[in-house]
Formats: sequence, C-alpha cells, structure tokens
Amino acid sequence: MSDFRQCPGVPCRRLERVDITTPREKTPGNLGEDSRYEAVSSRDARFDGEFFFAVATTGIYCRPSCPAVTPKRVNVRFFPSAAAAQGAGFRACRRCRPDAVPGSAEWNVRADLVGRAVRLIGDGVVDREGVAGLAARLGYSSRQVHRQLTEELGAGPVALARAQRAHTARVLLQTTALPVTEIAFAAGFASVRQFNETVRDVYACTPSTLRERARPGRPGRPAPTGVPLRLAHRGPYAARVIFDFLQRRAITGIEEMRGTPGARLYRRTLRLPFGTGVAEVAEPASAAARRGHWLDCRLHLTDLRDLSTAVQRVRRLFDLDADPYAVAERLGADPRLKPLVDARPGLRAPGAADGEELAVRAVLGQQVTLASAARLAATLVTAYGKPLPAPDGALTHVFPDPATLADAGLEELGMPGARRRALRVISTALADGAVRLDPGADRDATERALLALPGIGPWTAGYIRMRALGDPDVFLPGDAGARHGLAALGAAPDAADAWRPWRSYALQHLWNHTAKDV
Repeated sequence: MSDFRQCPGVPCRRLERVDITTPREKTPGNLGEDSRYEAVSSRDARFDGEFFFAVATTGIYCRPSCPAVTPKRVNVRFFPSAAAAQGAGFRACRRCRPDAVPGSAEWNVRADLVGRAVRLIGDGVVDREGVAGLAARLGYSSRQVHRQLTEELGAGPVALARAQRAHTARVLLQTTALPVTEIAFAAGFASVRQFNETVRDVYACTPSTLRERARPGRPGRPAPTGVPLRLAHRGPYAARVIFDFLQRRAITGIEEMRGTPGARLYRRTLRLPFGTGVAEVAEPASAAARRGHWLDCRLHLTDLRDLSTAVQRVRRLFDLDADPYAVAERLGADPRLKPLVDARPGLRAPGAADGEELAVRAVLGQQVTLASAARLAATLVTAYGKPLPAPDGALTHVFPDPATLADAGLEELGMPGARRRALRVISTALADGAVRLDPGADRDATERALLALPGIGPWTAGYIRMRALGDPDVFLPGDAGARHGLAALGAAPDAADAWRPWRSYALQHLWNHTAKDV
C-alpha cells in the first residue's frame, strides 16, 4: 500500500492488447490472467501495485516487474493485494520487495466504500481506532466493510493493516538501531509475540535476521538524523514541476526549500496523531536518480508510531501513487493537449500533507496572489501555530489546528472582515466534524458541505476537493489560469469533459502552460 524501494530497473514492454485508458480498465479484476501473465513476462512496472503474483513451487510472491526468471504459467497465482498473497501463505520476495511498491492509483480515483477504506487504512485508522472505528468513519457496519474489502482485495481490513505494519517494521529494522521491542510497538503491533509471528510469516525470517540482511557483517547503527526512506512511484515523475509548485507556496515557519533547482530539499512540519514530525524530500538531482522511480525522504518523528501515517501523507502531497501511463493515454488522445503532455511526462497533481491545513490555506488565498497568500499564512502560523519542541532550521511551528482558529480573532491578518469570517466558519466546521477532510471522506458530500458554508464558493470547494481529498478528476472552469490555458489551446470550456477521469492533471498542464497557476 506504499512506498519505499524499487527493484533495479528492468526495461518494460508495453502490453499491446491491454487497454489502460481508464483505471477501471486496468484493475486486476478487469485484466484477464493471460494479460497479467504477459505483464509478468515483460516485467512491466506499470502494473506494480495493481496486482501481485505468487509462485506455488517457491512459496514467494512478487511484483510484476520482479527481475527474477519468469516462472512457468502453471505455477503462477495472482492476487489483488499483498495482504491477500500473505493470507494465502506466500512470503515476500527478497529481491523485488513487493510490499514496497506504489499504491494502486485506483484507490485515489474511486469514491466508493472500498476506495475510501483503503485510503483510511493507509492513514493508520485501523491501528488507532480498530475496525469498528474504520466502519464508523465510513458509515457502514464492520461486516459490510470486511465483506467488500475481501471481495475486491482478497483481504479484510485487519489483514490489510497487518501487511502495512509488517512493512513499517521492516523499514524500522533496516534503517534504525532501535530495540526490537520498541519497533514492535512503533509499527503498531499489540505485542512482541504478534510482531515476531508476523515478520516470520511475511518475510520467512526473524526480525534479527531481517535486520542483519540490511547490514551484513556489522551491527546496526542509529540513524540520528531520522528514518531514511525511498518513496516509490511508477513511471516518469516530473519532479522539477512539483518542487516548483511547492516552493512558490512555501509558508515560512512550517515549510522551507533548500538548494537550487535540480537539487532541492523540501522540508515541512507535520501534525500527526501521536506527535509532530518533520519530513524532508529530495528532488532527484541526477539522471540515475530520476530513473530510480523513487524520491529520497527522511522523516524526523517525535513518536515512531506515526511512521506509516507520515509516509502516507507525504505520498499524497507528492502524488506518488498516480498512474502516469493511464493519465498520458487519456489526455494525450486530445490533439490540443498532447503537446503539453509530451512536454511534461509524469506531471503530478500535488495533494496535501494535511487536509485541514490546505482548506485554511485555500481560504487565505482567495482573490490574492500566491505571495500574498503565503505572507498571510506565515502570519497565521506565527500567531496561532503550535511551536515545535525545538526549531529545526527555518521550521518553527506546526500549522494551527481548526479548533484554535475557530475561536481566534484573526486581526493580525489584516484581511477583509468577510474573509476572516469565512476562515472562522470553515475552521469551526472542521473542528466540529461538519466538514471532514480525512482520506476516507465522501468527496461529493464534502463538497456540498463546503458550498453550504458562507464565504466558500465553487473555486474554493473544488480546489479543496482536488488537493485535500486527492480527487484526480476536478476541473475549475472559473479559474483564471484554466480559462487562459483553454484559450491558448483554442479549446472551449466543455473540452474538459473528454479528459475524465484525469481532469486534475489536465488542469496542472494548463496552469504550467500559461504560468498562471493558483
């Protein structure tokens, strides 16, 4: 369901008879087994995370792009998730690390129960609140949630959360020198015994053996500068564009960008369930790094139980689970948009590390420039943000929580009274739960709730839906940059209808084409 490391690159061959123009067409349930085996035979990395295959004669499961010798078709079984393969008794391949693939882009597209549940499980809800808490957030019974997840993913919420805990444990074992007992609870296990059994089941070895494999012949050493990770993505990644996007919007106190274009380090604070954190993500500086299909990241956490949640939030911010192949095929089919798609392969639609923060920033940015919005947000952070235990470079605070802003006077901002009221209104709605922006929120219901708030119009509600809720199919027809982009292409506003379900990516192309992004 996430992350961190990609196998050594193996050239992939396109599947000529598999139509991948929409995510639903590319899902395991819609691909026949012959097509899936062809993807395995050609080591097609496009399908990493979309399905997994296991080999009956070895008891191992892999990602489709595994560089090992292709097994005979008669010995291969296919699974829709790593958890399903683990539940069938297969262990993770040591060579391709299938537990570390990017998440399926399908779950970001889908707004149904399964898509929302997968996003919430990735955010750690099952570990913190149990299956009952997950079901309550979704508005369904625990039985319904378990049944639908099992039907589509071959595993229920407990098994999916267990697979994620195992992956978190492996990362901590191989990147830190923390005692095994601390790692067990930091990864979300209820007991050391449960931790040991899970690691043996998933990786076919003990935790100490798993750690030794990462540091053969020498003892583990602490990682005093945080937990180093490799956050995997599929296909090309237009890193420079997304780092530019974040740099233009960086808020003093909670974000900073170090270095120069082509070798930048983005740093930001995180407000997490058990504490706070600082995330550092490096822009790939070399051609080799750009071909590696990952972003180097380092997380500094006050409580390691937040590791999985922090990883998922960084992944959403950088849109690392996107499917650039499906996006390019759909958008590139429009001859007016094709030159833009070809010019920026792997363009992403940035999400948000904190949905509530993004909503407040969207209101601050109404009818002002990016620079003005950043200055207002910096003032807000200084006045109402929670200070870090100790400053970390230019990072001094986490963004203020909605409850604090709901009761704030906000006179420091010097904004018109109507916009201050809108800021308090949306903060109150977030604080009391009238508007939810967690990964499992119902997007349609959330947009309706936002539009019902005084001072929140279609542009603000759509922008929040696109970034805070990670909806890949949002278009903002009233946006100035979108209008200029359409005019530059000679396209009418209804042209965006042909770009579904990837209109958020089309909007990014238009903004970059006219340099009039919001």
